[in-house]
Amino acid sequence: ELFVDDDKLSQDASLLLDRLVRQGRAFGIHALLGSQTLDGSYSLARSTLGQMGVRIALQCTEADSYLILSEENAAARLLERPGEAIYNDAGGKIEGNSPFQICWLDDQVRDDALQTVRTLADERDIQTSPPFIFEGNIPADLVECGQLNAAIDAAPKTTDVITGWLGDAIAIKDPTAFTLQSHSGSNLLMVGQREETATAELIATLLGMAAQRPAGTVNDAGSVCFYVLDGLPADSPHAGQLAQLGEQLPHTITSGGHRDTERIMNELGMLLARRRDDGDDGGARIIVMLHGLHRLRDLRRDEDDFSFSTSENDAPAKPDAILGELLKDGPTHGIHVLTWIDTLNNLNRTLDRNGQREFEMRVLFQMSANDSSHLIDSPAAANLGLQRALFSSEDTGIQEKYRPWAMPESSWIQKMADRIRNRG
Repeated sequence: ELFVDDDKLSQDASLLLDRLVRQGRAFGIHALLGSQTLDGSYSLARSTLGQMGVRIALQCTEADSYLILSEENAAARLLERPGEAIYNDAGGKIEGNSPFQICWLDDQVRDDALQTVRTLADERDIQTSPPFIFEGNIPADLVECGQLNAAIDAAPKTTDVITGWLGDAIAIKDPTAFTLQSHSGSNLLMVGQREETATAELIATLLGMAAQRPAGTVNDAGSVCFYVLDGLPADSPHAGQLAQLGEQLPHTITSGGHRDTERIMNELGMLLARRRDDGDDGGARIIVMLHGLHRLRDLRRDEDDFSFSTSENDAPAKPDAILGELLKDGPTHGIHVLTWIDTLNNLNRTLDRNGQREFEMRVLFQMSANDSSHLIDSPAAANLGLQRALFSSEDTGIQEKYRPWAMPESSWIQKMADRIRNRG
C-alpha cells in the first residue's frame, strides 16, 4: 500500500525503508516485511530487497518468485500444497532453498500461548509501552485525545495562543492542531460535504478551547467566550448540538439559528467597533463558530453594498458586511471566526476573494482537484478518501493529512463538560 502510487509519499517511504534495512541492524532494528505480491508498476526497490538476507516464499507466480528469491530462482512457482513454502537465508540464491511446510496453529492454542506469555510478563513485572497501531480506515477517537484530557486536568491558562485539536495525524506524533493568535488571518475555514465530521470537529474545538481558558464575560481578560450560529436544518440529527454543549459549559456562549443571524452579528459588530475605537484588546478571546455557512443566507455577500457602520447616524451594517470586518480586523482584536461550508461554489457566493484570504488556516475534506487547487494551491484533497482530511496553514506553510474526529457519544460529551465545570 505504501507504493501504490508513484508520488512523493511513495518516494519518501522507499528512501526511509531502504535506510532502515541497510543501517538498522547495526542499531538493533530489524525489518519483517510481508506482502501478497511484489509484482506491479511500483514496488520495493531492488536495492532494498537485496539487503533482505532471509526470504520466505509461498506458492506464487514465476514473476513473484524471481522478485522474492532471486532473478535465477523460480522454485516458488513449483509449490503446490497449501502452506508449502521455501525458506532461503542465502539472499535468495538457489542453493539456499529449504522447502518446508508451515504448521497450522489453532486459534485456541494461539490464545492460550499468548495468555501464558502475558502471565509471565505480569509475574516478572515487565513494563512495555503499548504498540502503535495505525487504523487508517476508521475515524479518530476524541476519547483518546490525551491533549484534551490534560487540558481539562490542568489549570486554565491565559496565554495568547489558544489551540484546537482536529484529529489524529497520519504520522507518529501529537494530534493535528491549529492555533489562534492575535494577528490578521487567524481564522479557520472548513470546506467539504461532511456534516457529521464538521460537527464533531467544532464540538472538539469548543471542548478544547473551553478546557484551556477560564470562563468569564467578554470584558474579562484571559477568558474565552463563544458565539455560535447554527445553520443546520431542523431535521438534521446534528442541529443544535453545539448550543447544547455550550449550555453544559461554565463559559459565556451566545447561540442561535439563521433567524438570529442579524441580532448576533450586530452584537459582534458593536463589540469589534468598541475594541477598535478604544484600542482595548484586553478582554476575552471571542470564538465565533458559523456552522453551515452556506445555510446562513443573511451572511451571503451583497455585491452592491460593502458598507460597515455602527453609528447611530448611519444605516445599520448588514450581517454580511459585519462578517467581512470580523474576518479582516477581528483576530487582531481577539475575535476569531471558525466556519464550515459545504462547497467551494457556496463559499464564492458567500465571501469575496478578500474575505476568503482572511482564512490562513483551512481544513479540506475530499473534493475535486480543481476545488482543492483553488483553496490551497494543491490538488491533494482530491485523493483523501472517506476518513481523511487535510489541514493547511498559510502562516506555517504546512499541509498535513489527518484522520478527523468521529462524533463522540453524548454521554461522553456531558462527562467532559462536567469535568470542565467542576474543576477547581
